[in-house]
Amino acid sequence: MSDNTTSLLNDPAVRVALGKAWEDSQPGPTGGHEEGGFILRDSAGNLSIERWPRGQQNAIVVPPHPNCRMNGRDIVATFHTHPNIGSDYFQEPCETDRRAVRDDLHLKGAFYKGEFVISAQVIYRIAPTGQVSKVAKTQDYFVRD
Repeated sequence: MSDNTTSLLNDPAVRVALGKAWEDSQPGPTGGHEEGGFILRDSAGNLSIERWPRGQQNAIVVPPHPNCRMNGRDIVATFHTHPNIGSDYFQEPCETDRRAVRDDLHLKGAFYKGEFVISAQVIYRIAPTGQVSKVAKTQDYFVRD
């Protein structure tokens, strides 16, 4: 994981927001729904989160985000959850997830780091190119000593 990605994930506001999205998605064998959002940076360098509308069991709609910006702030990353751990669901990013990031013409800002996919075991990162990597163990990320 690059230093920029590490510092982004270790930002306290980002960590709390991703944890809240994971909890809100009601993870378990069935009944969960996807949650997601934008990680934004303002002109002073401050990070904030803007959540997307609640998704379905295995889908979520990304709100419009022209020019990799939302409400006057740069989109530095996006995220969504994969809360259903039953055998009918993917935990890792599927091809649709990868294409959604890779082919989104409005996520091409030089500052955009990719999309984090939070699953029960692993937090993945989909790079702007569509490449997937593991960036953290979910339990280690949300539980701090």
